[in-house]
Amino acid sequence: MKKLCMILPLALILCFMVGCQDKEAMAELEAMKAQAALEEQNKEIVRQLYEEWDKQNFNINDELLAPEIQVHMPGSFEPLNLDELKHVVSLFFGAFPNLTHTIDDLIAEGNKVVARITLRMTHKGELMGIAPTGNDVAFGDLVIMRIEEGKIVELWAQLDYLWMYQQLGMELKPKEEK
Repeated sequence: MKKLCMILPLALILCFMVGCQDKEAMAELEAMKAQAALEEQNKEIVRQLYEEWDKQNFNINDELLAPEIQVHMPGSFEPLNLDELKHVVSLFFGAFPNLTHTIDDLIAEGNKVVARITLRMTHKGELMGIAPTGNDVAFGDLVIMRIEEGKIVELWAQLDYLWMYQQLGMELKPKEEK
């Protein structure tokens, strides 16, 4: 009987400890599931943006892009705002009306999504003073987007402009000495 009286409290303590660990583990598991669901939702926002752009549905910009978005692109020292981004997108689709985006990789961590994209298009309109060439063009883009409350609030793009211009027939020459 004495042994039972000693074992019973130990058994209760052990059950309590295991029960607490299970609650902690379950809470951690639920937090991980919630984070994974949020990351999938963020990846879907990025997919939807490019799918709608390819359909030339630019109304999606107001649904998926935050009004205060900051866009960091090569060649611009200051981040572009939403109106400036809309202008750049319209210039590209004006020059390349059949532009399509293929998402090669899509990776999410926390509130950021990284997309490796291939752009394919035919040069049918003027682009920054370059007359239409009719050339088919394909080049890569690496984009990081920060998403808050279902909207893209910040975007970093690394387009391969050099490769694009070379496919349009432009040549890169060293600067001549004076």
